[in-house]
Amino acid sequence: MPIKIENLTHIYMKGSPFEKKALDDINIEIEDGEFVALIGHTGSGKSTLIQHINGLLKPSSGKIIVDGVDITDKKINLNFIRKKVGLVFQYPEYQLFEETIEKDIAFGPKNLGLSDDDINKRVKRAMNMVGLKYEDYKDKSPFELSGGQKRRVAIAGVVAMEPKVLILDEPTAGLDPKGRDDIFSEIKNLHREYNMTIIFVSHSMEDVAKLAGRIIVMHQGKCILDGPPEKVFNEVDTLESVGLAVPQVTYMVKKLREKGINISKDVFTVKQAKEEILKILNKS
Repeated sequence: MPIKIENLTHIYMKGSPFEKKALDDINIEIEDGEFVALIGHTGSGKSTLIQHINGLLKPSSGKIIVDGVDITDKKINLNFIRKKVGLVFQYPEYQLFEETIEKDIAFGPKNLGLSDDDINKRVKRAMNMVGLKYEDYKDKSPFELSGGQKRRVAIAGVVAMEPKVLILDEPTAGLDPKGRDDIFSEIKNLHREYNMTIIFVSHSMEDVAKLAGRIIVMHQGKCILDGPPEKVFNEVDTLESVGLAVPQVTYMVKKLREKGINISKDVFTVKQAKEEILKILNKS
């Protein structure tokens, strides 16, 4: 389901002394099945941008076209779009409220007016998609779970709506390393097995390097870089000028290259670095 953003500008509190331009003439196209990371310093416009994609915010000017439909048109029923574009906010587990996991995940599908049988199928499928066995977890209280498991339940609640696009705002914020790895593993599965378009906001360059096929860099409401990791992470000076960095392993590779070691500059993960170093050792 393609997304096309044309000349998008958003101004908070327009006309007041606190007026702030959060988005400034953004033009982006996202194709079906892409895995896109959205990065930028705090206040760069990332969260404002993703809230436009499913109609939570209205632009001051410009258009957002989702699956051929202009969702900025006043005549559009946004519930139709929100079935297609699921948005998971930071710390979504704070929005859990039902007495059992099954009921919590079923809440969204119930609001779609589905039959009990269809709701049950969606709950089972969503729990399976995020790595929670239905029989083991359906009757448990969400509040008995670990932080990572709560996050999975919250994501399952959005996945049960069966969106074509899943947007995640800092999906692993506050989790320990295992919880973070588990969540990203399930997100990768959603992308791979269901060809779901994934857009995720992150401050971790290591996570971005491991997951994203495309990176969009925001700064002061503008898109300043857009491309695959090997293009964006080679713009070290530009990233550092806006308060960002490249993955730590990339700095190591840069130092090795400065010392005359013939290692590829397109190394952004520990796995890639290991493979490159082994190649060099095998040649020597």
